[in-house]
Amino acid sequence: MAGTLFDTVWDTHAVRHLPNGHTQLYVGLHLVHEVTSPQAFDMLRARGWTVRAPHRTFATVDHIVPTRQQSRPFGDVMAETMATALEQNCRAYDIPLFDLPSGQQGIVHVVGPELGLTQPGMTIACGDSHTSTHGAFGALAFGIGTSQVRDVLASQCVALPRLAVRRIDIDGTLPPGVTAKDVILTIIRRLGVDGGNGYAYEYGGDVIDRMSMDERMTVCNMSIEGGARMGYVNPDATTVEFLRGRPYAPQGADFDAAATRWLALASGPDASYADRVRIDGSALAPTVTWGINPGQSVAIDEPLPDPAALRGADAVSVTEALGYMRLPAGHVMAGTPIQVAFIGSCTNGRLSDLRNAAAVVRGQRVAPQVRAIVVPGSQQVRAAAEAEGLDAVFRDAGFEWRGAGCSMCLAMNDDRLHGDEMCAASSNRNFKGRQGSPTGRTLLMSPAMVAAAAVAGEVVDIRRWTR
Repeated sequence: MAGTLFDTVWDTHAVRHLPNGHTQLYVGLHLVHEVTSPQAFDMLRARGWTVRAPHRTFATVDHIVPTRQQSRPFGDVMAETMATALEQNCRAYDIPLFDLPSGQQGIVHVVGPELGLTQPGMTIACGDSHTSTHGAFGALAFGIGTSQVRDVLASQCVALPRLAVRRIDIDGTLPPGVTAKDVILTIIRRLGVDGGNGYAYEYGGDVIDRMSMDERMTVCNMSIEGGARMGYVNPDATTVEFLRGRPYAPQGADFDAAATRWLALASGPDASYADRVRIDGSALAPTVTWGINPGQSVAIDEPLPDPAALRGADAVSVTEALGYMRLPAGHVMAGTPIQVAFIGSCTNGRLSDLRNAAAVVRGQRVAPQVRAIVVPGSQQVRAAAEAEGLDAVFRDAGFEWRGAGCSMCLAMNDDRLHGDEMCAASSNRNFKGRQGSPTGRTLLMSPAMVAAAAVAGEVVDIRRWTR
């Protein structure tokens, strides 16, 4: 098949080309949550419109839902108001809702794949920037704003400019201790937080081919942090086996037929790209952010940049970041003290992430000065982890074991930093104030690195973890 998966899926879903150069795209799957949907439904009602295809929209509560005490009504008035509004809207428009009593509630980008709603060849939209997660399945998945949520509800379509496609190959074999999180942090650092503007990223190469679906979701999840509107991986046997038997996936002979169609979507050997990037995966190291955007990262044993050696905007941004983080130029991140450890988020809150973290903390204790929490990405992840006894491992080590939700990733509930606490986080953003305190400081890293930092009380090179 000539062309890229992007071209095939985009053209298949194109309804018409608009005078401004945008394409009106049909949306195969629309995911909504309690924070960006209430205004969209209100706008729908104000215009006397209805929901065009309620069977293609699915809802869950995740962003503002508390993770410590989840009984209703929520103690936070805003959280209760938003959850109630979503429930009322879903009832009014006959939209399926994965709420707390359902046993299927969780972060929208965890729930979609685990239920088999996310499938190759789809266009997927959600009022959340990390919708690119679903591209791991060979879908074109993108975040939209509230007014676009309204448009999709009303028409099942959205207008977008066509993107160029950049192919990013990660070749070789990852060294021990290097994870999918390190891969995507390295990509963002090398290409820049704006490097993906106007692009869809197609990830490939030996490293990506060997990754599990959870790992591919981690990579695609943070595409937006590199400026790309979406990121995807071509579907293969790993994709097919992940979806087999999922509740919303085709079943029986229909699944086999669907799998054949899915595999045919992959970019052909003669596909052309606007740009190609190759990275030697065997040369990567455990990576941690040091600054105030995900592109400001270093290998764990690499010194921080010196603004005196830089010019212009680079010198200004590095000076600002070092000042905010209270880190000196030339500092090596290993040994940096932390006060909080957070394992969770749509980036790294899946079962495999919890397994990796639990393997580090088993038989250990969280450092006395560290507040540590684990927030599973969904109720199903939580149940599976408890069935394996992972909750006991974390509790015995001194972690808090929470209910499912976005939690401290964006701190829209009580899970937040206080003052200038330094947090080792498995999430996706380290912006100023991202974790709830205007002076809080966030270090992004893999779940295993967070777990090791929680026990050591400082950032650790996981390759030298011996405790």
